[in-house]
Parts: sequence; C-alpha cells; structure tokens
Amino acid sequence: MKWEWRARNLVAPAAALAVLTCAAVASAGSMDELVTAAREEGQLNVIALPRDWCGYGGTIDGFKAKYGLAVNELKPQAGSEEQIEAIKAGIGAGRERPDVIDVGISFGPPAKKDGLLQPYKVSTWDTIPDAVKDADGHWYGDYYGVLVFEINADRVSTMPRDWADLASPDYRNAVALAGDLASNQAILGVYAAGLSITDRNVEEAARLGLRFFADLNSKGNFVPLVGSTDTLVDGRTPILIRWEYLALGDRDRLKGKTRIEVVRPKTGNIAGVYVQAISAFAPHPNAARLWMEHLYSDEAQLAWLAGHCEPIRRADLMRKGAIPVDWRERLRQIERDRGASDPAFPSIQEQERARDVIIKGWDDIVGVKIECEPPQPDPGPIALNTNRTCQAPVPQ
Repeated sequence: MKWEWRARNLVAPAAALAVLTCAAVASAGSMDELVTAAREEGQLNVIALPRDWCGYGGTIDGFKAKYGLAVNELKPQAGSEEQIEAIKAGIGAGRERPDVIDVGISFGPPAKKDGLLQPYKVSTWDTIPDAVKDADGHWYGDYYGVLVFEINADRVSTMPRDWADLASPDYRNAVALAGDLASNQAILGVYAAGLSITDRNVEEAARLGLRFFADLNSKGNFVPLVGSTDTLVDGRTPILIRWEYLALGDRDRLKGKTRIEVVRPKTGNIAGVYVQAISAFAPHPNAARLWMEHLYSDEAQLAWLAGHCEPIRRADLMRKGAIPVDWRERLRQIERDRGASDPAFPSIQEQERARDVIIKGWDDIVGVKIECEPPQPDPGPIALNTNRTCQAPVPQ
C-alpha cells in the first residue's frame, strides 16, 4: 500500500436541539463553548463500537476522562444497517437513541438522503480527503482497513495465501465471514472474493463473489455463522475473513494462548473506509459534536494507528511530523512484509451497487442463512433483532 491516499473521487433536516452552529469549530473560544454545552447535556450515546475495534475502548475512556461526560455504549456488536435502523427506531420522544454512528462509507449518502443525519464540520475538516467526505459535512471518513484472512494456526496447518486457496479440501468447515449481510465487512468480503477473479465491472465481480461463496458452501468449506474471536479460538470458524486491524488486535491479545496468523490475500485486495456521522435526532447534539472533534484530533487519530487502523488524517500527521519516529519505522516494516498488491478503494457508487447485487442474490445463489451467535445476556437498551437469523435484509 502506498502511504499517500489512493481513493477514487466519490460522488435532512438539522436537529432543532442545536445550541451551536454546525460550522467548523475554529477558535479556542468556540471550542470552550462547545465543551460547556456538551457538559450541560452530560452524556453521549454511541453505538456499534466494540472496545477491541481500532482501539475504541481507549478512545472512549480518553474522551470520558478529558471532558467528564458519561458515554452510553449501545449494542457494541451492531452492524452498519442496524445503526441506521437504530436512528429510525429512536425517532420520537421517550426512546433512547444514538447520538453518533460509525458505518461503512456506502451507508452515508442514503442516510443523508433520508434525512437521518445532521451536518457538522470538525476543526480539522480540511485535512480529511475530499474523496471520503460529504461536502456539506453530513458524514466523513475516519479510518480504513484492509480485508485479510485471520487464521487459528493451532487448528490450520497450511496457510491459505489467496482467495482461490479457500476452496481446498484442507479447509472443510473452516471459512466464515466476520459479519452478516447487514454489515459492511461481510459485503466487502464477498465483493473482494469476486474482485480476485475479475475487476472488469462491479456487477460481475459481485456476482462472481456470490458464486465463489456458493462453491465454498457446496464443498462444505463455508461455515454459515457470524465469525468472531470466540469462534476462531474454539475452532468453529478457524479462518475468518476480517478487517486487518481486528485480526492484528487478536494476534496481540492472544499471544501465548492461541497462535494467530494474519494473511493479506495476493489478489482481491480491498480496503474499506468507515465514516462518522451525527444523528439528525441526536438527544445530545453538542456532546456528539465534541465527540467528533475528539475523533479527528491528532490524539485520537494516532490512537487509530496504535490500534492497527489507518487514520484518515495520516497524510497530514506525517506531513507535520506528528507520528513518532519509532512508529514510522514500524509502519515501514509492516509495509515491506506485505507481499500483496496495493488495495483497491471502491467508490461509494461501486460499493452501493455491489451491496445491492450481493444482498439480492445471496439467497438464490449461495442459498444458506448466516446464523448469529447467541446474544449476550444484556444486549443493550436498543438491541435490534438479537435473536434473528443473520440473513440478507429485504431490499428497500
């Protein structure tokens, strides 16, 4: 991967509760006002932020310690689609609802179109690449990652090096997606498999990805279960198609307990950008804006890097020398160790088209439902369909 940004050019009513303008916070005075207003609200509601995802646990704790706000962590394992549905479900008085969301980039434009997001431009707005932000500030990229194979090397003796390898009889009852088809991670996993076969057009790659998983399923290699660290370790899904930062985090945490190998496939190498947005119906709009300022600060962007994610402002951090010298050498070593090609950054339009083809075609072509793991004892105050079968939602 090149260090410079390689993304292609990508192509609602505001909440009445706003106290401050939705323009960028540009001065110490206005930032002080934002902090005061947020503290008066006293709380921030976040959703779908697992503490091991890009080091979110430390970022949340840092925000609480710095500003003295409570953070209500709603349903950490929710997918992108569920976050959008949580905004819709929470419209109206008396419902606990998220202030902010963190979703795959393809979910940003339709959420804006549906009037679910309110605009806000952070003070570091100009350092966010134009290709990954809404010009009006309704959503903007924060970090990105690359899809890899996360492998339990205690269970798998021969490492797969590319997508085609996953069809080997060696991997019977082994391969799983780390998400259901409501998640950006799973959709891009299917799309990436298709891109390993062809990159001529989105529709063909998406259809070939479906056929790839249909073949894995017919051979008994595909495990129709939402994969997780638990299912990886216990052997139910010893090979996960997962974001690299999550896989590397597992490798670090499980060192000395479970041997984790992380393989970036040689072809079908794909990166996915996640974007932040504020709900148009946020119960704590100023806390939400303060959270955005925190996430796009140098401090939090460097925390993404420490959590194995690629911060969206990395080029700016590198330019002004904000990345510690020892980190730069470590990152260069990681780059040298990767034998795969540079990842593709699908445009929003490409991701939306791929998602449409994959969701509509999964049942007919692959023909298997992806089952959820049993819900946790306390799934959260706005848990959505926690006992459902993980399957493609009905297209709108």
